[in-house]
Amino acid sequence: MDDDRPDVLLTGLLFYDLVLTGLGRPPTPGEEIWTTGMGCGPGGIANLAVAASRFGLRTSLATVFGDDLYGEFCRDILCDQEDVDLSLSRTADGWPTPVTVALAHGTDRALVTHGQEPPYSQDVLVGDPPAARTALVHIEAQPREWLAKAAAGGTQIYADVGWDPSQEWSTALLDQLTLCHAFLPNQTEAMAYTRTDSAVAALGTLSELVPVAVVTRGGDGAVAVDQTTGEYADVPALDVEVLDATGAGDVFGAAFVTASLGGWPLEQRLRFAVLAAGLSVRHHGGALAAPGWYGVDRWWRSLTDPELKRTYGFLAERLPENPGPPVAYAPVTPPARQQ
Repeated sequence: MDDDRPDVLLTGLLFYDLVLTGLGRPPTPGEEIWTTGMGCGPGGIANLAVAASRFGLRTSLATVFGDDLYGEFCRDILCDQEDVDLSLSRTADGWPTPVTVALAHGTDRALVTHGQEPPYSQDVLVGDPPAARTALVHIEAQPREWLAKAAAGGTQIYADVGWDPSQEWSTALLDQLTLCHAFLPNQTEAMAYTRTDSAVAALGTLSELVPVAVVTRGGDGAVAVDQTTGEYADVPALDVEVLDATGAGDVFGAAFVTASLGGWPLEQRLRFAVLAAGLSVRHHGGALAAPGWYGVDRWWRSLTDPELKRTYGFLAERLPENPGPPVAYAPVTPPARQQ
């Protein structure tokens, strides 16, 4: 019997992202810097939605769009271009779509955002969660009611967590891991919440709290433990030139879920996620930088490094026969609407 459930359920705040690259150096007050690169597109929770959809996952997104040009542009991209199901999403009258300007420099970026609290909460948007194979969620200090409902309904929860501006790093947040199948923080977050001094030590603590624990390490790759299979994996990052790191963690998460739904061994899941994230940082923005099967297939077919060819040899059997059409990267400005 065919499983017609969504592969991934997502909810969260959406942004219109404007990313500036090629600054040369960070700006200082009172001066003007001209950049050599720019891209725009949907961001925030859209990063996960596009990354998942481009890997062929049936993706359901519950978010809020403003009734402005930014909201209309983001909705059109997600629904018409990227085939994301927006039936749980709403457009809010008189509410401005949040806008983020990202100044990318080196391997990091600075963000400036304009926005207001959305008029609909995650619990209102999702309601009684539809049956889904997985949900990719961002856990916060205040637990979401829909999350417990989804887990009780059989949805596997893959979670990450963000920077704590209070820097208290309350361990109470980790109580929510009882609802989760997997937890994928970065090493700074993982060490802070577990009160440890290394990514590997943090992983050891987290592996006692959740079946699958992953700690990402940026340019140093990622480590993971799968207690359901007894596997441990430690993989390096790709050596790539970083244009914009926005959304790389989201692409990593979507790729890891894709490989997990495919039943891949842990090392392959981790290498695939590291590869997808590495390919994404070569392009502007978060959502539209996601490589999808097309980008991974193109990388594999152009690969000449014998060591990488051996390491990623599993892709020869994992890549779909039809990786799909070329993906659309972030435009410099939104294209003019066709009359």
